[in-house]
Parts: sequence; C-alpha cells; structure tokens
Amino acid sequence: MATRVLIIEDDADINQIVATRLERDGYLCTQAFSGSEAKLLLERGLEAHAANTHAHTPRPDSHAADKTEDFPFDLIISDLMLPGTTGEELVAAIREHGADVPVIVISARTTAADKIDLLRLGADDYLTKPFDLDELAARVEVQLRHRGHIVAASGAKSTLRFREWELDHEARTFTAAGTPVDLTRIEFNIVEMLMRHPKRVFTKQELFEGAWGEPYAADANTVNVHVSNIRTKLKPTGTADYIKTVWGMGFKLVG
Repeated sequence: MATRVLIIEDDADINQIVATRLERDGYLCTQAFSGSEAKLLLERGLEAHAANTHAHTPRPDSHAADKTEDFPFDLIISDLMLPGTTGEELVAAIREHGADVPVIVISARTTAADKIDLLRLGADDYLTKPFDLDELAARVEVQLRHRGHIVAASGAKSTLRFREWELDHEARTFTAAGTPVDLTRIEFNIVEMLMRHPKRVFTKQELFEGAWGEPYAADANTVNVHVSNIRTKLKPTGTADYIKTVWGMGFKLVG
C-alpha cells in the first residue's frame, strides 16, 4: 500500500506543488485547503484511533507503525495560518488523541520561539517558507523511517523503463538505447515525470511545477525550450520521437 500523506495548506499553488513533488516519489497525497477541511478528514481517524487504543492494551513489542494502523494518514504536512482551524489546533488534537503520526509544519514564521512552541506542542519537524522541495521530501522520508515505515521512495520504482529508455531515480542517471544521456536537473525531472506516468498527458503547468518546484510562471515557452533541449540530446539515440506534443495541452510519451 502506498504511503498516505495529508497536505494541509490554504495556498493552492504551494499545496499543488508539494503534492506533485511527493506523488513523483510514489506517495499517495490527499489535499486539504483549510483547517476546517483537514479537521473533517482527520476526525473519523482520530475517533477510531482513540476507540481502538482504549479497547486494546498495546503489546510491549508492538511496532511503532502499528499505532497508526487505524489512522487514515501515515504523515501530515501542515501550514499554521489556516482558515477555520489553525495548524496549532490540528497538531494539538492529533496528539491529544494519541495518534503517533508524524507531523511536519511548514510556515512563514521564522522565530526560534515559534519553532520551539510547535515542537513542544507535538510537531515532529518545522520547515520555514520558502522551502526547498527536495529538502521537504528528505524530511518526509526521515520522519517515516523513524516510525518504521517503508517509505514511498524505496517502495516505488527506483529504476524506470520505457521502450529503450532507462532512468535510475536514486543514481540520477538516464540512458536511451543503451547510451548515457547527460540531462540537467530540470530535464531529468521532466523525463522522470513522463516515465512515471507514460499514458498521461502532462500540461505545461504540471511539468513546470513538478520539475521546477515553483508556481507556474505562465510562460509556456520555458517548458517548450527544455523539452526541445531533451529531444536534441536524444536525437543521436533515435528516441527523440518518444516525446509527443499534444497540441493545446502539453506533452506525453508514445509507445
């Protein structure tokens, strides 16, 4: 089963960028855009967890991951300043019910006091906005490993294959028709997104936000240039035509 992550962030662009980045690593993401929405998503799981905790005496040798078997998410990423219910209130509610799910807070608050207060309240990690998506993904992996989870990045395919292409996510290497192809970080991210979902048409906005980790700049030419560069590098391998332009929409792979 895929690792389940709840993203609570009222900024739609940030929420989507985080979801796109984590889904690329194989996580199953649920998005909430307000504290009230997140509270509704969490309440049933919290109630079930509390009932299960009172009904069963935990074994001394029980694994940490077993504590959240009845909880709907394996990890939570939450902003603090949310409509309806604040991030602090959500963290407090989760810990009051005894759920051992890791919580990573992302916030524009930068003072040491804010971070200390959140950690004391029950948050497991704190990342200040603006943040690097790769760093967030690394912190997600660390928290899951601490809870004994097999993280998505390890459970998901590290090596991807499509026709005569082969991509190694961990080693960050890519070969086409047996020939190593030197891709930039952005080019590699674009190719990886396409290979993870070879039947899907990606819009230019999706490719931009997934590859760059930033809100879409509304400049379609930026994506076009990078795809063109990828095709140029692939021409000597005879596989440049694997990437198809879907006019008016974006790009996809063709089998």
